[in-house]
Amino acid sequence: MSKKSRRLAPSSTPTVAAGEPIPVVGGREPCPCGSGKRYKGCHGREEREEATRLVSRPFEGLPAECDWVALREIVPSATVALRTTAEHGAAEVNVATVLPMAWPAMRRADGGVWVGLQTTSGSGDASRDVAAALLSALAAEPGTPVPGGELPGPGPRLQDVLDLSQPFEPVVHAGFDYWLEGVEDLTADVRESMERANAAVIPTARLTTVEAAYWCRIGEKRHLRWVMPHPEDALTDGLARLHAAGASALVEGSRYVGSFRADGLLVPVWDLASDTEADDLEKPAAALEQRLGDAMAVGTPLTAEERRAKAGIASRQLTLR
Repeated sequence: MSKKSRRLAPSSTPTVAAGEPIPVVGGREPCPCGSGKRYKGCHGREEREEATRLVSRPFEGLPAECDWVALREIVPSATVALRTTAEHGAAEVNVATVLPMAWPAMRRADGGVWVGLQTTSGSGDASRDVAAALLSALAAEPGTPVPGGELPGPGPRLQDVLDLSQPFEPVVHAGFDYWLEGVEDLTADVRESMERANAAVIPTARLTTVEAAYWCRIGEKRHLRWVMPHPEDALTDGLARLHAAGASALVEGSRYVGSFRADGLLVPVWDLASDTEADDLEKPAAALEQRLGDAMAVGTPLTAEERRAKAGIASRQLTLR
């Protein structure tokens, strides 16, 4: 036997039967698969790679994918009431943009289960992260937060855990007072966290005539940020056609300023006049949605002017994650 063969030969006996999951052990311990390697260099490495594997559209397949992205990326304070599947207890749960101390999830003293979308760490699959936190909260004792930290290994995703027949209807809040509803004996850390969060909230409103479009006020400026489900090439072609035709504005005094990518979707952004309120955008947004749909349906190649407009649009795109 060659030196190379001897080096690769197993030096221990497998501790699991063929086809069974490989259990997690200490990184420096022999891998239970029997390879003779340390766990961290064998199945432990595979587990780490799986935990950090990027899923470009983590919320694809969920009802209201665009609103999931909006709540994770651009909406300061909002909640949604949902339910898990029968397999997971048909439990009533609440999704929030952010929880006290940026906890991934918590089980309140009253037994209510809350899970947060905006956390300080995560793997390459936001759907799996949130599902893992949700399942941990369901199993926790009342009054227990689910701390952040270790990345989840392979496991169910939100698409597997949630009852997808339930509508996804976000409620946008002016602050985080819902953290305290029915809660007594708050710790100083939680109260301070809420006060800091309330002070930082950007006034935001969700339009009702179109999906996943959010008006916001940042200082004296107002914007509309609209998460759209369309394939990026088709969407940028449609926006380019509108821009070249002078039809990309929402209302008088507004202008399309660019877009960013978030969780696999494109989020176009419009600057608005300083006196524009959310109600002023309802009908214009529905009209723009119709114009954009018509523009994306055009089957002819872009004109030279439209290609120039598309190049300008592409130059103003950023990627959040």
